[in-house]
Amino acid sequence: MPEKHSFEYAVVRIVPRVEREEFLNVGVILYCKRPVFLQAMITLNEERLRAFCATIDVEEIKAYLHAIDNISKGGPGAGPIGALDAGSRFRWLTATRSTIVQTSKVHAGLCTDPQQTLSQLHEELVM
Repeated sequence: MPEKHSFEYAVVRIVPRVEREEFLNVGVILYCKRPVFLQAMITLNEERLRAFCATIDVEEIKAYLHAIDNISKGGPGAGPIGALDAGSRFRWLTATRSTIVQTSKVHAGLCTDPQQTLSQLHEELVM
């Protein structure tokens, strides 16, 4: 029987008008301590986003989403946060923010394959 690993994940959301509390799920960030795994899977449906807010700056949103992806990968291209360990980067990415790009509360589970679990969560929650 394959070994099960605990994982945590959060859904990445676009909240065009924070005061309305409406959001569009655009991605998932999954962190698994053992094996070390931190990855974001993001899909931005621009048509749906514009339906929420016709005046939103899509290029700016893409830049923020790209930063989330870079930080989850870590390394020098991700700035000072990219130098942190995977757990610290996950905590930074999922910290509560009152901005247009937010994450859900962190949820936990068990999996045998973090990559497969990320893909499944992305399909269920974003697509």
